[in-house]
Amino acid sequence: MTQERTLRGVAAVGHLAELPPVEAAAVLYFRLWHDGPAAQAQVIADFTMALGPHAGREATQALDQICELCARLGRRPLMRHHLCCKCLGADEACFAQFIAAASDGDREDAVLIATLLVRADMAPSLASLAEFWGLSIKRLSGRSYDRPMASPLYH
Repeated sequence: MTQERTLRGVAAVGHLAELPPVEAAAVLYFRLWHDGPAAQAQVIADFTMALGPHAGREATQALDQICELCARLGRRPLMRHHLCCKCLGADEACFAQFIAAASDGDREDAVLIATLLVRADMAPSLASLAEFWGLSIKRLSGRSYDRPMASPLYH
C-alpha cells in the first residue's frame, strides 16, 4: 500500500454535522469501536440500553463482524479520523453510505459499495451485516446521535 492510497482514505471530504443521523451514527460508532476496549464497552452499553440485552448484543456483534471482515479481507485498511474530530474522512464517507444503502434496503448498491471495501466474494455477506447493523442504528430513534466534539480538531 502506498502512502498516497492511505492519504486518500483519510482525506477530509466533509463534516459529520452534514450527515443524516444514521450515517453520522455509523461513523461515530465505527470510530468508537476502533478506539479500544473502553470505547467498545460504551458502544455495547448504548445498544444494550436502547435495544435490550439480546438485540443490543446482536447489533454489536454485527458491528464487530463488519469491522473484522473489513480488517481481515479489506482491500486496504479503512482509515478514520480521531473520535472527536468534526471532519469526515473519505473512507468514513464510503462506510456511512454503505451502511445507509444497506439499511434502506438498497441491496444492489450496498453490495456494489461493499466491493470497494472487501473482496468481491465477501461483498454480499458484508452487505447483509451492514443491513442488520444499520437497521439497529435506526432502532435507536429518539436518541441523540451527537457526541461532544473537542477542540482543537485532531486527525
